[in-house]
Amino acid sequence: MRKRLITVSQNHREPDQKWLDLDKIATIELTSEATAYPIEEALLPGGDSGWRADSPGEQVIRIVFDHPQSISRIWLSFKEPDIERTQEFVLRWSSDHGKTYREIVRQQWNFSRSGAIREVEDYRVNLTDVTTIELHIVPSTEGGDAHASLSQLRLA
Repeated sequence: MRKRLITVSQNHREPDQKWLDLDKIATIELTSEATAYPIEEALLPGGDSGWRADSPGEQVIRIVFDHPQSISRIWLSFKEPDIERTQEFVLRWSSDHGKTYREIVRQQWNFSRSGAIREVEDYRVNLTDVTTIELHIVPSTEGGDAHASLSQLRLA
């Protein structure tokens, strides 16, 4: 029997990819943002602190494109080192400027201080004529004072 030991990558860094420059091609709409954690920190390369909502509860981040886009990849990263909670997010897209939406994914994740502090999702998609991408975050399915946060979101 042939075998070899391998290592499992624990790399949660942004993958190498030519990402869309959202700063130049879109307007961002959002329900809330903490002054120290603006949305630019999550959507633009080089941001270290990510975005955080200013108030607890459900939050929406909407990327409204100046012109329709083709999207082939969506990469998200969430981090929660402090509070054990179950987060849910829904990622949707629209081709008619937000009049109707189609769901891409609905995902729940259990953050725990004992190790599961980071969630990274990498979706390969084939979306054309995208006018809007919407991320809806429920920071805690149990309710309470949890604040939504997003480390990074990239589109290609």
